[in-house]
Amino acid sequence: MLKPIATIRSDFPEKFGIPRQSGIVRSLTARIVFAPEYRNRDALRGLEGFSHLWLIWEFSKARRDSWSPTVRPPRLGGNTRMGVFATRSPFRPNPLGLSCVRLEQIDCDTPEGPVITVSGADLLDGTPIYDIKPYLPYCDAHPDATGGFASGGFDHRLTVTVPEALLSLVPAEKREALIGVLQADPRPTYQNDPARIYGMGFAGLNVQFRVDGDRLTVTDITPKTNRL
Repeated sequence: MLKPIATIRSDFPEKFGIPRQSGIVRSLTARIVFAPEYRNRDALRGLEGFSHLWLIWEFSKARRDSWSPTVRPPRLGGNTRMGVFATRSPFRPNPLGLSCVRLEQIDCDTPEGPVITVSGADLLDGTPIYDIKPYLPYCDAHPDATGGFASGGFDHRLTVTVPEALLSLVPAEKREALIGVLQADPRPTYQNDPARIYGMGFAGLNVQFRVDGDRLTVTDITPKTNRL
């Protein structure tokens, strides 16, 4: 029986805005905090020698009692059905995700036991982690691999404009990551209304923006409040 070994602490309190794949926004950082029974520094012995890690985790907001053999990938505009096993959709027979992240730091002396800091993560805050494995370049990297219908397009970036008065409300160490997330275009690919205002939770803030063509403009940033 699978059970979580840890949870991730990220800047994303909701799904909207999370990068579509790990590594797209390298300046995003997150912390892996272990469950009490796994807070043993011996379990991390030797991990510091690796630059990247594989995280195996659960799409905890996509649990269902049934499954569909086909899904509508956002990469295809959400209008074309493809086989679930040809996609990385969260709606799967077993809602398991796989992310490759960069290992930034291991701190074994925190009140929560050993904590791993990673960058490039694409996980919702509180996501259960089932396993951590080292990335091995000699067998995990395949430069000649093909990407099927998901090939291309991820080098496209929006031009982001954030008024200085609004940017100053974002902690300095979070600004590069926020701009990176916005450059990657958080919207579903089928939404192109230039008058629409979008809202995204990030690092305790609510970030509002609109997109006209290839230009994204932040219209407001306010502290995010929890509704009872």
